[in-house]
Amino acid sequence: MMRTLVVASRNPKKVQELQRLLEGLPYLVQSLAAYPGMPEVVEDGATFQENARLKALAAASYTGELAIADDSGLEVDALGGEPGVLSARYSGVDDPQARDVANNALLLERLAGVPHARRTARFVCAVAVADPTGVLWEGAGYVEGRIATEERGPKDAFGYDPIFLPEGSDRTFAEMTAEEKDAISHRGRALALAKEFLRSLT
Repeated sequence: MMRTLVVASRNPKKVQELQRLLEGLPYLVQSLAAYPGMPEVVEDGATFQENARLKALAAASYTGELAIADDSGLEVDALGGEPGVLSARYSGVDDPQARDVANNALLLERLAGVPHARRTARFVCAVAVADPTGVLWEGAGYVEGRIATEERGPKDAFGYDPIFLPEGSDRTFAEMTAEEKDAISHRGRALALAKEFLRSLT
């Protein structure tokens, strides 16, 4: 019988990306949508890694299964590392449908007038794998780049993808195919390491 791996997220866009990046593993990959009774996890860690750990442990404890969680975000140098661990909640907008647009608008507003050379930023993705006994593995992935001066790509793109230009590219993440983004993204790099560990458990 195939072992279950729970993706500790209810964000449909994130779940879709994680499930795509975990393809090929001999696990039944489920999201928290399969466990509607699980309480929300308070992400009050001071770092991405702490938050990933909190989410993985909570999901493993509640479901009794192996769980994987990521916490990721954007660090903009000209803003002293903002939005950082508050990336998902940067604008304070509660509506998930409107949050990404509001976050991007606020970031672009705060960078208004900042020249291209000083718009350096990086995406960070911390990952934790846990089972009900505790954390089994942790790792992280990074990608350097710059913040564009306007949103580019599909209007329903994920997170800050429409305004992030990875180093060496003149296209934002949102303008890339899923395969192109996965090959260089922070989440793609972190999940590649996680997949090696998860394969070792089978």
